[in-house]
Parts: sequence; C-alpha cells; structure tokens
Amino acid sequence: MTPIGGLVHGLPSRRYAILIDVGYLYAAAAELLLDATSRRDYRVDAEKLIKSLIERAAGRLSDGELLRLYWFDAARDRVPTVDQRVIANMDYVKVRLGNLNSRGQQKGVDAQIRSDLELLARHRAIHEAILLAGDEDMVPAVEIAQTYGVRVHLWGVEPPYGTNQAERLVWESDTVETIEADELRAYFTKSGTAAAATHGMVGAPMAQPEPRVPNPAVVFGTRQSVAVTMTAADALAQAESARPKFVRTTQTGEKLDPETVRSIGEYVGHKWLLTRGADNIADLLPGPQLPTVIDKELLVEAEKELGYSLRDHPEARIWVRDGFWERVHREFDYDEE
Repeated sequence: MTPIGGLVHGLPSRRYAILIDVGYLYAAAAELLLDATSRRDYRVDAEKLIKSLIERAAGRLSDGELLRLYWFDAARDRVPTVDQRVIANMDYVKVRLGNLNSRGQQKGVDAQIRSDLELLARHRAIHEAILLAGDEDMVPAVEIAQTYGVRVHLWGVEPPYGTNQAERLVWESDTVETIEADELRAYFTKSGTAAAATHGMVGAPMAQPEPRVPNPAVVFGTRQSVAVTMTAADALAQAESARPKFVRTTQTGEKLDPETVRSIGEYVGHKWLLTRGADNIADLLPGPQLPTVIDKELLVEAEKELGYSLRDHPEARIWVRDGFWERVHREFDYDEE
C-alpha cells in the first residue's frame, strides 16, 4: 500500500496521526449546518468525510507520512454499529469505541483519546498529531505529548457563535485551525422521520417505521441495543432457540435445497436483530445490497451453521441473503414493490 501524505523518496518522513473525537465533530457540525442536536436528526457520509480529513491533513503536513487516523466513537456495550464496522474496514483507520449508556452519553471516549495520544508520543511513533476535539480533558495529554517532542495541531469545527472548544486546549496546542462549514456541508444531511416507537419481538426492541416504507435508520444515531431489555447472554439464548432444526453434514452445497439455506439466512437475521439491536439492523434497509464487510459477516456466519464453505456456490450465497432479507423485512413490516 502506498503511504498517505507528501513523503519525498529518499528523505526522512515526519510521521503523524489524526485523532478525532467523533462526538465533538458530529455535534458541532450538526449544530452549525443543520441546527440539530440529536444524532437521530441527521445522517453522515462518514467514509467520504474521513477521506476528506485525511486529504486535508496531507495538504497541511506535506512533508509528513500518515501513520493512521483514529476514530473515537461510542456504541452500546461497545458493540460496533453497521457504520462503525464499515469505517473500521477503511485503510489507515482505527475505530476506537467507548460505551454509550442508556441516556445516550458517551463514556470512556476521552480517556481513550488521551491514552492513545500519550502512548504514541511516549513510544516515538509520531512527530506530529492532529487533534480534532474540544474538551478541556485533552489538555494533560497534549502537554505530555509535547514533552516528548510531538507538535499538536488542534482542529475545530467553525462555531455558529462564540466558541466550541475549551480555552485552555486552544492555548496549549501548537497550532489551531478551524474547519469551516463549506468543508463539511457535503457530508451532513437532515434525516427523515425517525422510528416513532418500538414493540416486542420475542424480547428484543424493534423499530416501527414511519412512513410505512422505512428509510435507513439515522447513521450513528442514538441506538437501542439488546442491553436495554436483556443481557447479551439472554439474547444469544433466545436466538439459539430459533436455530433451524437440521443436522450438519459433510455434503456439498450442490446437495442442499434452497429452503434449508434460506432458513440459515433467516436465522442469522433473527440472531442479529436480538444481539445487535433492531436499530442497528435498520441501517441496512431497504436492501438488497449489503455493505461489503456486513455481507462477509453474514456469509461467514452462515458457513459456520452449514459446516462448509459457500465460496464455490454463488447460488447458495444468494439463498442466504434472501433468507436474511425475508427476516429483516418481516421485522420492519417492509413490503418490496
């Protein structure tokens, strides 16, 4: 893979890392662009946003080489959402998750940012750090990184008025830059009407879409997980009770009938609704295309249930996906036209 940045062949590079507090970035941008305060109120094209931030950094540190971009976000029980799984598959990107509690508050994210910045500096892994954050809790980590010779460049989102970054954080950083509204506008859009209510699905929360044909759930929205109503162990136990009744054999995919394979896809869909939470699965609607990383997870899980590889059986992979979508569409009362 070609290193990202303005590395000149034959010359030593100044390696840098980008550390992004997603909670700050999203909240500040949504307030500025959409006058929104909840993640349910807007959607983010996170992949393109991340690529734009990497390009921005390469332009600012043209003699540097990107080590990686750290994406600090939160999720219920630290179980990554669909979008976070997709982001984690991007080159040079590491997703770091804190916990999202029942009130939608992030826990542990600031500590992870501080820890990673300090460790990168202490182990001489970087010469420069770009920090996109606003909390004063970052100040001790900035000061420690600087004692190891790391320059800290603070980026912030243009505030609609006043300031949205702690004064001490601004003081302690080596340089300060503002990302203006026009740089972010293309990646944030107002969402449609969110799910109005949930009702029971054998113990797991389920969104009731409005209107009847639902849009994808809000990207990175405040999500209900199975932990709201049951423990992860209980959810797995309920999913196991729905496992299709068949015996694994060593026969090839050519000898399996479509209904058996579809039932496996349906079972995986049911299991994910319970263990990953219906709001997360709603992100996949309306289908039938799945993000590559999610499609791979679906097929791998189906192969585990069947006991052999589907790599050479494209028709069986289609049957798995069909069964999965049948279960998901039934959950959300979604009729394909």
